[in-house]
Amino acid sequence: MARLLSLFFPGLVAICAVHGIFMDRLASKKLCADDECVYTISLARAQEDYNAPDCRFINVKKGQQIYVYSKLVKENEAGEFWAGSVYGDRHEDEMGTVGYFPSNLVEEQHVYQEATKQVPTTDIDFFCE
Repeated sequence: MARLLSLFFPGLVAICAVHGIFMDRLASKKLCADDECVYTISLARAQEDYNAPDCRFINVKKGQQIYVYSKLVKENEAGEFWAGSVYGDRHEDEMGTVGYFPSNLVEEQHVYQEATKQVPTTDIDFFCE
């Protein structure tokens, strides 16, 4: 939830961040559609299941759609991860679960905006509740 709020209300997250922990950064830069990383880049579909190793990541089921918000810039031998949200099976779920997932897990189906803005990551990008 804090990550989703940071996408739309960056100042508000500082207030919400009190009850979680800051995890190690996965990258120092990310690619976004805009300077604030608030716009959806693309819609992707998972090609296989993925079980999140820790709270920075999201669990994904094969066939599930993922809204992509940013793409971490790959560093050294690290894997390439994207940030996105998935929604539950019920349409009543108003806010999806937000987190990282391996980019090779998905196939982009529709690009809304190109991720051309390189933005530094911050501690809040890797915050866990």
